[in-house]
Amino acid sequence: MTTKFTADHEWINIEDHEAAVVGITLHAQDALGDVVFVDLPEVGKTYAKGDVAGVVESVKAAADIYMPVTGEIVAVNEDLRNDPSLANSDPLGTGWFFTVKVTDMAQFDELMDPPAYDALLKTL
Repeated sequence: MTTKFTADHEWINIEDHEAAVVGITLHAQDALGDVVFVDLPEVGKTYAKGDVAGVVESVKAAADIYMPVTGEIVAVNEDLRNDPSLANSDPLGTGWFFTVKVTDMAQFDELMDPPAYDALLKTL
C-alpha cells in the first residue's frame, strides 16, 4: 500500500494500481474540530483531479473535499455518513471518505509522499 497526500490535506492509499481510498489527514481533522456532517460523492460519478467531491462540516467550519486524482467513485463510507465522528476518531482508518477508480496513475505519482507532506505541515 502506498499513501500520498495533497496540499488540501487529503490522503489517498492505493493498493492495487486501480482503486484508491481517500480521506482527510490528522491535520485536517484537528483544524476542523468535531465533525458533525459529511456529504459524500455519488457512486458511479467521475471527477477530475481538483474537483470538489464532498464536504465535511464541523462545529467550527465547513471544508470541501477535493479529488486528489481523476477517477470514478466506486464506493463511499456509509459508516462515516451515519457517524461523522469517525473522521475525528480514526481519520486514517475507519474514517475514510470514498474509494476511487484511478484513471491516470501519473497524477497519483505527482502527489506528496509522507516526508514531503510533513515538510508542508512545518510551514503552516
